[in-house]
Amino acid sequence: MSGRENIVDTMATKKDLRRLKIKKSIRRNVFGTANRPRMTIFRSNTTLYVQLVDDLKGATLVSANSKEFSDKKSTNKEVAGELGKKVAEKAKAAGIESVVFDRNGYLYHGKVKALAEGAREGGLKF
Repeated sequence: MSGRENIVDTMATKKDLRRLKIKKSIRRNVFGTANRPRMTIFRSNTTLYVQLVDDLKGATLVSANSKEFSDKKSTNKEVAGELGKKVAEKAKAAGIESVVFDRNGYLYHGKVKALAEGAREGGLKF
């Protein structure tokens, strides 16, 4: 076992370990390219982050977070939907039409679902 795995095992909660296990299984199948980047999300307690990643180059093409347009301390479904539309706008400006959705181990429910639906409304194809 490497040192990093050992730290994760000792510091992470049971919930975090479950999410990391799901994340690994998702990432085995989801891969982004320049034409169809991987749309990955991260949820903190106060902010939602979204990135469009080209895995071939290892580069972030587009990124956004809920702090950019909302001064609230916490996020909710409405803010997540707005964030999805904003990411779709930025992606269109960068010439990206379709993406591969990576829910990053989170359940497709609530904020994650609202973000995905907002991106679809904005014109991104999954």
